[in-house]
Amino acid sequence: MKFVSAAEALSHVKSGERVFVQGQAATPTVLLETLAARARAGELKNVETVHLHLEGEAPHARPDVAPNGIRPNALFVGANLRAAVAEGRADYTPIFLSEIPALFRNRVLPLDVALVHVSPPDAHGYVSLGTSVDAAVAAAQCARVVIAQVNPQMPRSLGDGGIHWSRFTSLVEVDRPLFEHAASQTGNAIEDEIGRRVAALIEDGATLQMGIGAIPDAVLRALSSHRRLGVHTEMFSDGLLPLLEKGIVTNEHKARQQGRTVASFVMGTRRLYDFIHDNRLIELRECSYVNDTMVIRRHPKMTAINSCIEVDLTGQVVSDSIGERIYSGVGGQMDFIRGATLSEGGKAILALPSTTSKGESRIAAALHQGGGVVTTRAHVRYVITEHGVADLYAKSLRARAKALVAIAAPQHREALEREAHRRFKHE
Repeated sequence: MKFVSAAEALSHVKSGERVFVQGQAATPTVLLETLAARARAGELKNVETVHLHLEGEAPHARPDVAPNGIRPNALFVGANLRAAVAEGRADYTPIFLSEIPALFRNRVLPLDVALVHVSPPDAHGYVSLGTSVDAAVAAAQCARVVIAQVNPQMPRSLGDGGIHWSRFTSLVEVDRPLFEHAASQTGNAIEDEIGRRVAALIEDGATLQMGIGAIPDAVLRALSSHRRLGVHTEMFSDGLLPLLEKGIVTNEHKARQQGRTVASFVMGTRRLYDFIHDNRLIELRECSYVNDTMVIRRHPKMTAINSCIEVDLTGQVVSDSIGERIYSGVGGQMDFIRGATLSEGGKAILALPSTTSKGESRIAAALHQGGGVVTTRAHVRYVITEHGVADLYAKSLRARAKALVAIAAPQHREALEREAHRRFKHE
């Protein structure tokens, strides 16, 4: 293997090309900064970057780089791109996570270049995509030019992320820590109550999907008395480690990969990254597999736990925007909600605090203007707040409005009841 400088490696990128960037903890910062520097110097014009959410400062989206030099196209918007999307310096493309690899393979979004972040090679010359396999493996297979940031601090994950070093056009050697997010060890009273209510719906032997954040962490903390759980999830965080270490998660009742935890990417602390390193009980698979509804539904008692921004009285769920402002993305919510609903004994759960930080009700009489419906009123099942559980499955609009008012914050129920009565003659 021959290493080159980042500047030499990025010389392969030409104006007008589309560049994939690996994301989450594996964001290839050195390569991305060098790409942005070339654009800032006027060496690149009209380059489009395509990626899921990135960690770090997103140098390619700075006002002095985008949009004439580089225009980011986010398939999931992280906090570091929200302002750029809102100001028109970056784009957001809503897409199910399960479909993203096919965009590259079927040349709906043909890739010229892929920037990835990998482990050093093993004895056979294979590196690992490490913490983020998701859509990165398809990008590395399809792009004409593949440039790798090789880092000894990147864990070697098992599953779909192995790539032979000969596939790379250029290799850049780095030695720097990965991005980290610590799991919540304790939550506030609202988060803990939501966590307990969600955990009460989870049966022993269930297979779980959940994301990152305070409420998923609260759910995981509330599962200490459960038994024989499994995990098939797009994202794997530190909150799962105690359940694996205590034998609460055994994966013995899964329909596929029995005995193994399956995810598409991991995001957490160094402890998590060390845990997955060469761990045969953990598989990181491409998101076209992990998020495939046909795969998800095969697991009995599949339980999908997701969050959202607001829910209206008919059960429409907004998850990717706050009004017209894009906040995140479609991601895998619908993939797992549909798969869990079709699973034998499965449950699809949406959990959220009843109010925003400003005290506004997140159970809304009507959605904010511009709010994006990610989960439709026909797909929604359980909605949980700190005040209760609403099972909306097969309920009429009138019945589900009544159920949602009952789990809203008490100070907002009277106004919601009036609106429900006006719209649905709700008694």
